Amino acid sequence: MSRAQHLPHVLITGASGFVGRALLAALHGQGYPLTAASRQAPPQQGASLRYWPVQRLDGHSDWRGALQGVDVVVHCAARVHVMNERGADPLAAFRQSNVEATLALARQAQAAGVRRFIFLSSIKAHGEASRPGRPLRADDPPAPCDPYGQSKLEAEWALQALAAETGLELVIIRPVLVYGPGVRANFRSLLRAVARGWPLPLGALGNRRSLLALDNLVDLIRVCLTHPAAAGATLLASDGEDLSPRELVRRLARALERPPRLLPVPAGLLTALLVLLGRRGVAERLCGTLQVDISATCRRLNWQPPVTVDTALQRTVRDYLEHS
Repeated sequence: MSRAQHLPHVLITGASGFVGRALLAALHGQGYPLTAASRQAPPQQGASLRYWPVQRLDGHSDWRGALQGVDVVVHCAARVHVMNERGADPLAAFRQSNVEATLALARQAQAAGVRRFIFLSSIKAHGEASRPGRPLRADDPPAPCDPYGQSKLEAEWALQALAAETGLELVIIRPVLVYGPGVRANFRSLLRAVARGWPLPLGALGNRRSLLALDNLVDLIRVCLTHPAAAGATLLASDGEDLSPRELVRRLARALERPPRLLPVPAGLLTALLVLLGRRGVAERLCGTLQVDISATCRRLNWQPPVTVDTALQRTVRDYLEHS
């Protein structure tokens, strides 16, 4: 019997997104039979990969064709965190894509005989901050602070109820900020600023924040595809090494072979300036502490993040320089 016959058939939703694209490439390279569900067809081709076009993401989505022969679903598709939300009812929009669509997929998966459902949630379902010296743990009471985090938490609750009712093996992963080749949003903006030598007012910021390399998240998901102890778990995910904004800039500058340009602006003054500019959320992310404790994840799965922070930053920088 070939190795491929031992591997589960995996459906990846959101396969053209930042995480889904990397996961698809990694599993395809390892010989997994795959179904890629996304709005855009993947670049990979082969007899072991089929594509299922997705037109909508809500409670009425029909996944039955995509679920044929599938053993494990990895649900990456979501309405992601919106930095400048302008919708009249943001929570309703997030619930439609992140709660109703997720539950519809899980119900159809269970009916189709899928054994395991891996839900890519978010640390925002857990909370936005931790006390210095007291990282968040998976068993801490959740306290989401925005509609995105609330919708992710509600999706977790709905899936847990379905799993309890049907026996579907549920795995919930709560990653912190994910970075890696192709990263966008705030992390790419910071990378661009460091690459261009712009002075950054982060020299006095010693608060620590957990980050997660894309390669480490992909490896954790791979382990969760088959590990018996993953079933029923809520897993916090990070690199296991937390950085301050000041240290992150220094590490990026080293990877870019540039001198770091850091201005020692006190955290209180920087926060006040950003609030005056209407960027309270940015101030909280820059100056606040958000650390997670992944020791329970590591013990449960006998897993360690395989890629160091410096290696992951170097890969991110190399991709940025190639494509900027």
